[in-house]
Order: sequence, then C-alpha cells, then structure tokens
Amino acid sequence: MSAAAQTPENTDTPQGLAFAVSAYVMWGFLPFYMKAVAHISPAEVVAHRVIWSVPIAGLLLILLGRTGDLKMALRSPRTLMMGCVTATLVSANWGIYIWSIGAGRALDAALGYYINPLFSILLGAFLLGERLSRAQLAAVALAAAAILVLTFEAGSLPWPAIGMMLTWGFYAYFKKSLPVGPNQGFMLEVLILLIPALGYVGYLTATGAGHLGSSASDTTLLLCAGLITAVPLIVYANGAKLLRLSTVGILQYIAPTMIFVIAVFAFGEEFSRAKMIAFPMIWAALVIYSWSMLRQMRQRRG
Repeated sequence: MSAAAQTPENTDTPQGLAFAVSAYVMWGFLPFYMKAVAHISPAEVVAHRVIWSVPIAGLLLILLGRTGDLKMALRSPRTLMMGCVTATLVSANWGIYIWSIGAGRALDAALGYYINPLFSILLGAFLLGERLSRAQLAAVALAAAAILVLTFEAGSLPWPAIGMMLTWGFYAYFKKSLPVGPNQGFMLEVLILLIPALGYVGYLTATGAGHLGSSASDTTLLLCAGLITAVPLIVYANGAKLLRLSTVGILQYIAPTMIFVIAVFAFGEEFSRAKMIAFPMIWAALVIYSWSMLRQMRQRRG
C-alpha cells in the first residue's frame, strides 16, 4: 500500500504490474463465485456486496489516513450528486453481470467487457468532442458488425452485453468527474448504496426470503461478497497509478478472456457459429484499437 500511495511518473513499475494483473485475474475468476450464488437473486447479492464492502473500504481509508477527503466529499452536494450517479451505474452493472452468469450467459458478460473500451471511444467522440482516427473508426465498425451478427442469430440484441457496456462505459465517464481519489470514491459509492441495501436485506429477512443465515454455505458466500467486491477494485486502483495508461489498456483484456474460457470450458456454454464469427471480429477490433492507442501515445511522447 505504501508504494501505491506514492505519486509515480508515467512509467511502468513492477509493483503496478503485480497489482493490476492480480486485480484482473481476480475479476477473471469471479464467475465461479457468481455461479455459486446463482440460486440467490441478483438484487440480494448486490445488496450484500455493498454492505460487506463498507467495512473493508473504510478500514483501508483509515490505514491510509484519507478519511478527511471522504468527509469533504460528504459535505459537497455536487460530489454527493455525482456519487449517486456513479453508485447507481456500478450497482446496475453488478446486477446485470450477476444475472448473466447465473442465467448461463457468461459469454455475453465477456462480450460486454470486451466492447467496453470501444464504447468509451464513442463516448469520448460524442460527449467530449474527441476526434477518432481511422483505426479507431475501423475498430468500432468491426465491433458494431459483430453485434449485428449476434443479433441476427438470436433475433434480438445481446442485451446483457449491451447493458454491461452502457452501465460501465457511463460509470467510467462520470467517475472522471468525481473529485475524489479512487479509494475514497469507492467508499462514497458504497456508503450511498448502504441504506437501500440494508433496507432490502432487512425486508428479505423479515419476510423469510433472505439467504443470510439460511444455511452455512449461503451465509459464508454472502459474507464473502465484500471481499470479492472491494479487494480487486482497491488493488486495481493502486496498480493503475503505477502503470502507463497504455499498459492498463492492454491488461484489461485479461478478465474477459478468462471469463470467455471459463464460460466455454468450465460452464459448457454453447459457442455457436455466430459467436465463432463475432468474437474473432471483436478480438480483431481490439487489436486495431490497441495498436492505434499505442501509436498515439508514442507520438505524444515524441
């Protein structure tokens, strides 16, 4: 943690690489946890992710001595309003992801994470006026064509992937406007979500529909929800500060690739002909996008 608290130069460090890879690998294995809680409603799992993340994130801020930043954020109406927006988006993203794994659509979850960076390019163009290079336009066009292939096969949009793309893309966009550090921002978000989460879990407990306390296995799984939520996010936040943006951009494909492999080989999800066409198109789009990003960063340094 002490290394992550330093202000690094725009270079890659071994500590940053270790933090970031660890975070993405943890996210890559997350489908196994989500499969284990598939019999529990996504809303209940999200509520427990929020509740049990609070003490972990709070302890970290105390250890880092950054509680003052959080107090300032809680006193700012603008920061609180922006925190409500990001908290809503991240909880919606969690809910869609949990539902996708439980419903046997982990491949859609992987697809959603793959197309996130390409959607961020479009957001930058439409909302920030950023100009797209020809390579970036080609990458976005390939991704859009892959979505059309999947839509044509299924007769409808792959809505879990689209939902994850939209919620995470806008979450990342609005997160940039949150005037607090990543650890403080995460704590702010779970604090905002804490009251509705406690209310929902209390309602489930009162009506006998809750799973906390129903069995040793369910109780253990739900109590672990905070660890599996907070730890990767905190590790990633500290790793990202010690790496170049281009390195983080390449490493982000670790998690969806692991989810893809787990979906096909561990969960036995069908890899249809349309997916055999669409996923290579997405991978090609990501190669083009990554190559363009690296080239632009070299040009800026030059």
